[in-house]
Amino acid sequence: MDVQSLTAATQDYSKLVTDAMVVIVPPETSAWRLPAAVRKLIDDAVDQGDLALKAGRTLYAHRPSGLKVPRLVIAVAADGGGKAWRKALGAAFGHLKGSGAERAALVWAGAGEPDAAMAEAAVCVAQDAVYVYRHTKPSAAEAPKWTRLDLVCGEAAQADVDAGLTRGRAIAAGSTLAREVANRPGNHCTPSMLADHARELAKERGLKVEVLDRKDIEKLGMGAFLAVAQGSEEPPRFIVLRYQGAGKKDAPTVLVGKGITFDTGGISIKPSAEMDEMKFDMGGAASVLGTFRAIAELKPKINVVGLIPTCENMPDGRAIKPGDVVTSMSGKTIEILNTDAEGRLILCDALTYAERFKPAAVIDIATLTGAIIIGLGFQHAGLFSPDDTLADALLQAGRTSHDTAWRMPLDEEYDEGLKSHFADIPNIGARAGGAITAAKFLQRFTGKYRWAHLDVAGVAFRSGAAKGGTGRPVPLLTHYLLGQAG
Repeated sequence: MDVQSLTAATQDYSKLVTDAMVVIVPPETSAWRLPAAVRKLIDDAVDQGDLALKAGRTLYAHRPSGLKVPRLVIAVAADGGGKAWRKALGAAFGHLKGSGAERAALVWAGAGEPDAAMAEAAVCVAQDAVYVYRHTKPSAAEAPKWTRLDLVCGEAAQADVDAGLTRGRAIAAGSTLAREVANRPGNHCTPSMLADHARELAKERGLKVEVLDRKDIEKLGMGAFLAVAQGSEEPPRFIVLRYQGAGKKDAPTVLVGKGITFDTGGISIKPSAEMDEMKFDMGGAASVLGTFRAIAELKPKINVVGLIPTCENMPDGRAIKPGDVVTSMSGKTIEILNTDAEGRLILCDALTYAERFKPAAVIDIATLTGAIIIGLGFQHAGLFSPDDTLADALLQAGRTSHDTAWRMPLDEEYDEGLKSHFADIPNIGARAGGAITAAKFLQRFTGKYRWAHLDVAGVAFRSGAAKGGTGRPVPLLTHYLLGQAG
């Protein structure tokens, strides 16, 4: 989706020549800035009961009188805030993606001019609207004809709008990459293929990449990671991505993404219903790739390292068993009480590996627990961190990007659930507070740096009719890194 700014005075945009016009209005009519023809059309639709001035309501008019455009979409936003703007855009763009329009103009008819945040949102919502997965479905419906969006603004606002569009294009591209990788089936997106995606991204965007194979991983002593991988015919890979936007001596931020390309649960096998969705268990890895795609385009003055441990979790004769004890890279021994708690096993070795970078902060991203969905549903990612400053920065990045997280507790009392008779630590605790004990497990491997954990099991993909990857939390992570770069 190509999104550009278009300068026009409010009273003149009715003269624009384009395939479609989208006008977002607030419910308060006193705040409207509308040409007479559009106001008359809306007033008539309200009088006839065809449009209610309530958030999310839309009206489509074909060849409206008094305008040069053949298509007009009116959408009502609750207010001028970011959440309301995005909701109205989503409703309005639904009319365009199935139409014959190739180019559309977007107008905010409330008080004030569009700003950078509104421009960024316009790009991201538009790209989301036109995304179609095709990699293994060439018979999918034709891609929408709609490929261009012009955001109308006054000359004084254009610089701010253009800055928002630049940021939005990068985040939208990163989110789309994360979605595309996550949506691919497990027989297409294997650990080796995920490594190929990383190599391709690095080549295209001027990043550095290193891919470690099984022998390299064995030399590092990543016994927990290898334990998960040993039940699969697919070889594991450990991917190291680097973006250098600051001085070589500047401490990097490290992003660690869980890359289980398919999760059967291993010997502690999952129920068969909806197990196909376990191809999404590499959503954390996908978000790291997507975030690197975004920052490589925006070029913030910060250093970033991406670590992706990736393998399958399969139940063959070599697979780990409940009761097995493995030794992690840190030297800590781990009792495997449930082989379906595998994500924390591959992450703990990656978190130990992160120490060598002397990082400014480490953030791991993982579709780690179903328990976080019970606690937070599908709206917020779960955020865990003992560092208030780091947690606040991530929460703010989520609010700014509308890719939100909710901070969860990490009280020391939860450590009581992680005791083993036969190892330093078990890989699961009691069922109650499962997302918290999973985070407490990871915390045991993060004592040498500032750390945060994002459990994205409820937000990285959708089930049901809209099944597929979402690209989250690429927007949150990108805004966090931009904030750290100043």
